[in-house]
Amino acid sequence: MRLSPRNPLRSALLSVLIFEVIVFWLAFAGMIQVSGVAVGTAALWVGLASVLAIVATAGLGRGWGYPIAWLTQVVAILLGLLTPWMYAMGAVFALIWTISFVLGKRLDARNTPQQEAGNS
Repeated sequence: MRLSPRNPLRSALLSVLIFEVIVFWLAFAGMIQVSGVAVGTAALWVGLASVLAIVATAGLGRGWGYPIAWLTQVVAILLGLLTPWMYAMGAVFALIWTISFVLGKRLDARNTPQQEAGNS
């Protein structure tokens, strides 16, 4: 389950992952100051989520990053266990990711018959 290399929505998916890293680190302060999570615990989970997103970004071009990116969406929602507002933020990012991916798959399906007809 991946998008073709020429799909314009791949850049949207990359952007979602990059912005997630920023939000993860903004959540770090909320975890400590608002929710009272220990600094080490917050750093561990935010660091893990960030590494997942960055690795997924690096792997989208070759296809192996898509499963990692889906896992990143789950981890983003689960960060809500450490600070409740991340449930909402994780869900928003997961929704944007899912919509972008589904629309990208539709573009791929739409372009495939045209490409096959052009090659005949």
